[in-house]
Order: sequence, then structure tokens, then C-alpha cells
Amino acid sequence: MAGYSTFGLPFLPGNCFRDFSKSEFHRPQTLSYLNGYGIPRCLRSTMSQEMLDTECPTQNAMEQLFLQMPALTYGQAGHSLTRERPFIPSYVAFDKKVLRFYGYFMQEVLLSPQENYRVRPVVIYYFLEDDSMCIIEPEVENSGIPQGKLVKRQRLPKNDRGDYYHWKDLNLGVDLCAYGIIYRLTNCDAYTREFLESEGVLLSEPEEIPVDPYAESRVEPEHCYITPSDFDRLKQFLTMDRKVLRFFALWTEMDDQSKEVRRFSIQYYLADDTVEIREFHEPNSGRDTLPVLLRRQRVPKNFKPKCVLEVSSQEVEEYFSPRDFRVGETVYLMGRSFLLYDCDEFTRSYYKQQFPDMELKPIQMDSGKEVHIKKEIPPYNGFGSLEDSLQNCLSLIPAPPKKDILKMLENDHKVLRYIARMDSQKRQDEDRRFVISYFLSNDMISIFEKPTRNSGIISGKFLEKTRVPKPSSTVDNPEYYGPGDFAIGATLEVFGHRFVLIDADLYVLKYLETMNEQIPSDTLSSLRQHLGVEPEKALAAGKAPIALRRFFRHITERRWNTSSRQTDFRLFKAALSQAVFVSQSNLKKLKKRLDGITSPAHPFVALLIAIQRTA
Repeated sequence: MAGYSTFGLPFLPGNCFRDFSKSEFHRPQTLSYLNGYGIPRCLRSTMSQEMLDTECPTQNAMEQLFLQMPALTYGQAGHSLTRERPFIPSYVAFDKKVLRFYGYFMQEVLLSPQENYRVRPVVIYYFLEDDSMCIIEPEVENSGIPQGKLVKRQRLPKNDRGDYYHWKDLNLGVDLCAYGIIYRLTNCDAYTREFLESEGVLLSEPEEIPVDPYAESRVEPEHCYITPSDFDRLKQFLTMDRKVLRFFALWTEMDDQSKEVRRFSIQYYLADDTVEIREFHEPNSGRDTLPVLLRRQRVPKNFKPKCVLEVSSQEVEEYFSPRDFRVGETVYLMGRSFLLYDCDEFTRSYYKQQFPDMELKPIQMDSGKEVHIKKEIPPYNGFGSLEDSLQNCLSLIPAPPKKDILKMLENDHKVLRYIARMDSQKRQDEDRRFVISYFLSNDMISIFEKPTRNSGIISGKFLEKTRVPKPSSTVDNPEYYGPGDFAIGATLEVFGHRFVLIDADLYVLKYLETMNEQIPSDTLSSLRQHLGVEPEKALAAGKAPIALRRFFRHITERRWNTSSRQTDFRLFKAALSQAVFVSQSNLKKLKKRLDGITSPAHPFVALLIAIQRTA
């Protein structure tokens, strides 16, 4: 109490008086600067500016006083009284001190026929500062299982009562249960051993981690080094490659109810001394058509394995060689007896060169003649086209019929058109006219019926594009109509309907003349006579060209049956251009003469009158 008087009075309530003459109460400074350096200064007064009886020592003086040994009168004091150790908390005393144990756990494998359990080594760390533990599995490259930290750092529960594991519970050969997995402690490091022994814990003997049976089975066994033989197998392979001895053999299969003789082919490969057995299957034998009875391998003579059916290389003393195969004798291969009754020509020559003392005795077998059964195509069932149904018989997965792409590209948009009438006994079918189109790209035919006034018959498409077979052909071997069958006056039978060709385009004749070697001469002659190319033969036969008939029909309907007296020059020119007796320069003059005839004469008579006046 710096502001109160304390002279001669006890420091009690009521005995302290304040000195009102004092007004400065700032804190005295203990630091000062001298020549630019900060130095401590001794404290000489209090906050109330009262002078101290003694100067306050500096920090250095106090440190020196603490370091000085006291000068004792009776010498140095004894050590009978020991000083108590200062308290050090556990997290400071055991900081960064860890116990390390080595162990393993066995993981059960359920869905693997190759292994029942798996041994997985682990490292268990015990942290002394907070009694926490951590379990880590060393990572193995390409193991295929998640490894690394299995249990993160934490206090592991010991039992259901809430107790936790302590370092006193850990020892070698002890099972540590952590979250349902039992870890076996097998060893520890040197620091852990030293710490536990210093705490009075007796460690058990270290244990070995058991070997994983699956991992051990995958370890490559040690090579057994033996002295190589003097026989050069490389030379044998290079000289005997593709040289095979072929024997024909019989094997009699005995059954309780039957006896069957089966034919086989035994092939001995000279390149590597291997044997292969193949079976000859008879048609409809009821057996699977698997030719290989014994795959290509070296066959031991004494087939007596110890405990398993697979013969190891240590158990085999001798393999079959070419000297063991004698024609006419029985050879035992893999427990079966085969009678060698013959061999091929190469085998005979090989035995004559290599084994001249060995006599081959072929046995004449009564072999029946092989019957080659020809596959017959079943009859057409009417579903789809004939080509589509044929593909169902050729393969299990039918492919679309192959098309002649080159023919389609060359003859694209090339169509031969004909005019036909229906050959029918019905009176109403006499005036029906049809346009038959033959498509050269795919040999298909379509029929279109021309409309006829007041006929009562619906015109339009009569037959869509399809290939039409001839009536003389069969269903299984059809013969389709071609361009050579379309002659003027010929009768076509299309699915029960008969059509008579009465006209054709001029393009038909021009196209067929380009391929006259493939077209019958009767077809070309009929087209030439009908289209006016041979007018003398046409006039001699009493047939007028079709263009003239069209023109006569035109002048009959338009000139004499209507009020118009003008002639259609397009039809007039098309009609008279096919006549050899009218020149091209007199066409217009002939038309004027024809228009000048006013008498209602017959069209043919009027045309003759016009021709006579023009001449």
C-alpha cells in the first residue's frame, strides 16, 4: 500500500492513513539505454516514489547468486536426506515410445477349391503414451487383397466389461482378439523385449509364422540338374520333321451284350517320338464324331502309376519307339490292345531302310465298300421363295441368296415391254390388254393391266415383280422365262393365266439384236416382221405394221367420228416412217392430201387415195 502511512502502526484496518501529498504513482523503469545499448538498471524507488532501503539486484546478480555454492562452517553437508523426484506425466515420460510385436492371423477362404485358409502376417504397434494400438499388414505386390492398415490407432477393447488392452497383457505366444479376428503374437523387436524385461515381464519363446500352403504351392520348385544325354534332339527334329509313320489298327470293344470292332489310325511322329491315335467313324454309327482318341504325346511302355492316373517322368523307364510297332502283331497302348493290320507306303519304305530284319505281315481285312450318301434337298414347302428355302437347308443360320451384282449394275433400268391379251374362254376377257415388263437386271416380270372403259374390271397392277417359272418345269428344278421366250404370238402361262403377246417396243428388238447369239432366230424374226423391219415379208403375209394400225385407229376415231378434221402428225409420222413405199420428204405433203379428203371413206382407202395423189 504505497499511498498509506505505515510508520510505527500495525497494518490493520483503521491504522492506515493515506498521504495526500503524494501525487506521482508511475511505475519505475528498470531498463535504460547507454551508448545505444539496452542495459538493466537497479530499482531504487517504489511506485509512490519512496526510496528503497536496499537496491534490488539485477537478473545477472541473482543468477550468479544461485550458482554460487554456500560457504559452510562445518564443511559440505551430507547426502543423508535425498530430494524427491519431480512429477513427470505419462504422456511426457512415454512420448514417442512404441512397442512392436510381430504376428499373424488366419483368414478362412470359402469359395476357392485351391485353398481353405490364408496366413496373413501383421505388425502390432502399442503406443505407451496413451495405451493405444495399431495393426498394420505389410503390403505384398500383386497380392490382389486389400492390405496396409487393418486397425487404425485406438484403444482396443479387451472384454465386454469395458476393459482395454494394456502392455502388461501382451506377451509372445498370446492370442490378441480385436473385433472378432484373433491375432497370434509370435515375436517382438529388441526395444520391446528390453522394456518388458525392465518392467519385470517374462517373455515366452518366439514362434515361427506358419507357411501359407497356397503360396508355397505356387513357388517354383528347385531345378533338378542332371547330366544331358548325348542324343541330339534338335538334329532329330530338323531331319525328321513332317515324317510320320501311319499304322491301321483294330480295337475289339467287348461288352456284356455285344462285341464291336472299331478301326483306328495310329500315327507315330519321328520328330519327337510322340504317338497319336485317331478313330475312323462310320456314318450313322451313333457315336460322337470326335476323331482323336489319344492326343499327341509320348506313350510309356509300362503304364503303372503309383497313386494317381498321371504318370510322372520319374516313373517312366522306357517309351514306345518305332521298333515296338510291328504290322500283324498286337501292341498295348495305354491299357488297350490294338491289332496292327496294315500301314501306308511311307511306313513300309522306312522300315525297309531302318529295320531290314523286321518283316511286315499285313492282314487282309474284309472291308465293305464305303457308301457315300448324297444329301438330298427336301421338297419345296411353299413358304418364301425357292432360293430362300434352299438356304435353310444349306446352313443352320441361313444367309440371303447371292445376287449377280455385275448383272444388276450393267442392266439397271433396262426393261423390255410387251403388249399382251388374255387367252381366255370368257367373253369379257377378250378386250383386256396387259403390259408385260421384263426386267433385265434380275430376270423378274411384272404385269400391268391397261384400263378399259365400261369393262367393269379394275385395272392396274396384275402381277408384281417376280420370277415366273415355265409350266414345263418342276417345283424343285424350276426353269424361268427369259428374253428368248417372248416372241410375238407366243403364249405365256403365268401362274395359271395365259397371255398372248401381240406387240412390243422397238427397244426390245434393238436390245435383242445386240445379243442375237443367245436369242432364238424365231423370236428375232417375229419381232422384225411385227415391228416393220421386214416390210416385204409383212405385206406378203398380209400383216400391216402396228404403227399403221394405230394410225388407222386414230383417223377412224378422231377424223370420222368427231368434228375435228386434223390428223395427229406424231402418229402419222410414226406410222408412215415404217413404210418403205413412202419417202420421208413426202410425209407433210401426204398429210395435207389426207386432210383434203372430205368424203367419209374407209381409213385405209383414204390413205391409198392420198398416196396416189402425192405420187
